[in-house]
Amino acid sequence: MDTQLLTQLETFAAAAELGGFTAAARHLDLSQPAVSQRVQQLEALLQTPLFRREGGRVTLTDAGRLLHGYARRILDLAAEARREVTGASSEVRGELLLAASSVPGQYLLPHALAAFRRQCPQVEVRVSVSDTDAALRQVEQGRAALGFVGGPAGPRLESRRFATDELVLVVPRGHPWWRKRRVSTADLAARPLVQRERGSASRRFFEQALERSGIAPSSLNVILELGSNEAVKGAVLEGSGVAVLSRLAVRTEVRAGTLKALRVDGLPLEREITVVWDRRRPLAGPARHFLAFVEGRVARRS
Repeated sequence: MDTQLLTQLETFAAAAELGGFTAAARHLDLSQPAVSQRVQQLEALLQTPLFRREGGRVTLTDAGRLLHGYARRILDLAAEARREVTGASSEVRGELLLAASSVPGQYLLPHALAAFRRQCPQVEVRVSVSDTDAALRQVEQGRAALGFVGGPAGPRLESRRFATDELVLVVPRGHPWWRKRRVSTADLAARPLVQRERGSASRRFFEQALERSGIAPSSLNVILELGSNEAVKGAVLEGSGVAVLSRLAVRTEVRAGTLKALRVDGLPLEREITVVWDRRRPLAGPARHFLAFVEGRVARRS
């Protein structure tokens, strides 16, 4: 293959995956005009525009998205050929920006990232943990390559299953329900309830499950709304009320015997935790490798 064309494809792929010519220039140690020139030469060769500008960022045209798939395969094959011929290693390098809601961010991602770092120690990982709505916004705005959330993806996002979860009703030791395994929805409605904040996928999922069962969320006796799982657990442990939380979030306290996890009759609360990404933006190398790593872990658990 023409060396110049390979260089143009490498520059094009960097601009596509990093979301702009400036970021591509930094990554490739070039000037921004040099990146622009290479992309323009490639567009002239193919006689079609590959990028459009949107809100200060560049996004791929339909032709650009089509070309990216071929470019990435060509570049990966060229790198594989160099490794096989020269015997040189080709470690994955770069920055990996992730966004996560509280349950996957606090209770699932740390373990997965520790295992990934053992495979790809040259990748610099940064994780922002917030509620689901904020995590999805970060992915849609290009401020995170991948998001890990407990709710459905938006229309612009692709998603894959990352893990399964279940919401459970938790009560503190000494509570009248301590020896129970299940309670009714009527019992739940009569008790003081501590809730997560609006924007929490756990809360949204719980309220949707109530509505599907014909129960208005407004009928619950909500006495507190708190902004984290840890704050909700603390309130329950202090005797403020009961709460519905992720089983993952209360695993340590249940094992220690300070909280008891119950199910609510007639209220199915199983859900999926998903990994999401913006289909409009190709994933850069570190994100592609981490997504493949995550999908491999899911396949082994299935």
